[in-house]
Amino acid sequence: MASSRLGMETRVYDPYVGVARGQVHLTPSTTMKRGLLMWLLLAFIAVPLIEIALFIQVGGFIGLWPTLGIVLITAILGSWLVRNQGAREIAKLQSTFSELSDPTEPLANGAMILFAGALLLTPGFFTDAIGFALLVPQFRAAAFKWVKSKVKVQQFAMGTAPRPARHPDDRVIDGEFEEVSSQKRPTHQPSEWTKH
Repeated sequence: MASSRLGMETRVYDPYVGVARGQVHLTPSTTMKRGLLMWLLLAFIAVPLIEIALFIQVGGFIGLWPTLGIVLITAILGSWLVRNQGAREIAKLQSTFSELSDPTEPLANGAMILFAGALLLTPGFFTDAIGFALLVPQFRAAAFKWVKSKVKVQQFAMGTAPRPARHPDDRVIDGEFEEVSSQKRPTHQPSEWTKH
């Protein structure tokens, strides 16, 4: 068990206990949970206020209809870019699986592209700016590098976990059962369709 600079514990579980080999579980500490909740609360308050202020400023400068047009165009352009870049990242992810190389970067890029798509479909200039920034590969690479420097992974392995061998004399079968009485008594008369 190791801890990173963010106050998170990294655990790699044994495959014989029931968790597949190579899974990495990050357990946030209590102080980190509180800090994260504070940041989320701040974001949920600040982002709508920033968006409202930007709508008022831009709408006052260029007018209502051009402002709404810009919001609509950024949503359409953003969804097109997300679709193209998402397909490219899926191809990269498939190639890392076929080459049995580390898939963390294509997975992180895919998650950032998905988040960018959600931000671009949300009406607003601030969220559109963050969404378009996440669609720039250099920005995603820098964000991935920063997160990678903050989280320490103790072990990573690809493949399936080995299963313990069964003995040939092992005749135990796990299952559930329910006792059913052998005497069934009908609660109604048989229909005309079932009479012979």
